Amino acid sequence: MLRVIAIGRQRAGAEAELFARYAARLRPTLELTELPEARGAAAEVKRRENEALLAALPAKALVIALDPGGAALDSAELATRLEGWCAHGRPVCFLIGGAEGLDAATLARADASLSLGRMTWPHFLARAMLAEQLYRAHTIRAGHPYHRQGRP
Repeated sequence: MLRVIAIGRQRAGAEAELFARYAARLRPTLELTELPEARGAAAEVKRRENEALLAALPAKALVIALDPGGAALDSAELATRLEGWCAHGRPVCFLIGGAEGLDAATLARADASLSLGRMTWPHFLARAMLAEQLYRAHTIRAGHPYHRQGRP
């Protein structure tokens, strides 16, 4: 099972449609768990949102935190890592924090952390980008021509 657990509820729009398109192409489909954004001072928001993320994890989940300090993989490297993560037979959960990001406890719980690059991305767009890359990783592993390695 692949799941994205994210802070914030995505409204209908292009980002939501893009996430849904790629999530539906994966077998099994990519599940999305949305958690409400917290309100208040930044430190309190970060604490409450991260508690909610950790509480939403299934038992024995293999956790991948999306974090700017995580590994910046190319698509082929992600395909290899994803194959390894899935081989454990545990639910693979990708965590996307809110505007304040992930805290030290959440990053410590993660089995790995992944960066979508050094640029800042809106959280809703990050979901769509992750779903597309997971689909691309799946096609690489299947030998499908969707991914054209070596093209400029």
